[in-house]
Amino acid sequence: MRSHAEFMGGHVADSINIPLNEIPQRVEELRNLKTPLVLCCASGNRSGQAQLFLTEHGIESYNGGSWLDVNYHQSQNK
Repeated sequence: MRSHAEFMGGHVADSINIPLNEIPQRVEELRNLKTPLVLCCASGNRSGQAQLFLTEHGIESYNGGSWLDVNYHQSQNK
């Protein structure tokens, strides 16, 4: 959901970066990923927009909020 530069500044381990503006063109690619998808961005705003779009297109996804929050939750589940 973040720009390439933002992603390179920090991200969730083993995540892939798809900027919000590319989501509509990459729906089929997203359909082929293991779901549910956990989406994140810097604050949770763009990932929320993406989650709404993907849900409308039948792709199970959740807004994880900030990538820092997702990293924290991942570390707690190890």
